[in-house]
Amino acid sequence: MLVDRFKNGDQAAFDEMVSRYWDRIYSMVNQLLRNTQDAEEVTQDAFIRAHRGLANFRGESAFSTWLYQIATNLARNRYWYWWRRKRDQTISFDQPVGSDNETTLAEIIPAELETPDDITVTQEFVDKIAEGMAKLSAKHREILTLRNIKNLSYEEIATILNLSVGTVKSRIARARESLRAKLGDDFK
Repeated sequence: MLVDRFKNGDQAAFDEMVSRYWDRIYSMVNQLLRNTQDAEEVTQDAFIRAHRGLANFRGESAFSTWLYQIATNLARNRYWYWWRRKRDQTISFDQPVGSDNETTLAEIIPAELETPDDITVTQEFVDKIAEGMAKLSAKHREILTLRNIKNLSYEEIATILNLSVGTVKSRIARARESLRAKLGDDFK
């Protein structure tokens, strides 16, 4: 196994790991960030962190799962940095959250009142969402990030968080309800 070879001092084993997983990690990160330069940097950083932490890797999960978790966390951090930088832009409430995901902000935060198709999300709205997300518990914030920002499937989230798919679905529902409660009457 490559991990065992690396732990026994074989530096070439890590080079093989990079060769084997680089394209998959880069592809996943690029899909999340939609920016090739950021994806390249995050992928490189993921391998640097994996190299530093590999000596302590216990093998409780597959190396690839562990590496994906590192890359996902780094991408999440990069996304939130981007989110804070770009908050002054307007976003369509009915625009899909990603090119490969038809979910809209309107579906993430369902509203009982009807909204016209051309309504836009203003700076105030974006700030309000960010404030609401910041008030959520860590596990609710994490699950909404994985599902609605990273566009991961229930199965992918279950693997990353080591939960059943049913638990993932119920936690997402509770997290959305909690976010709606924190956003106040304007978003119910």
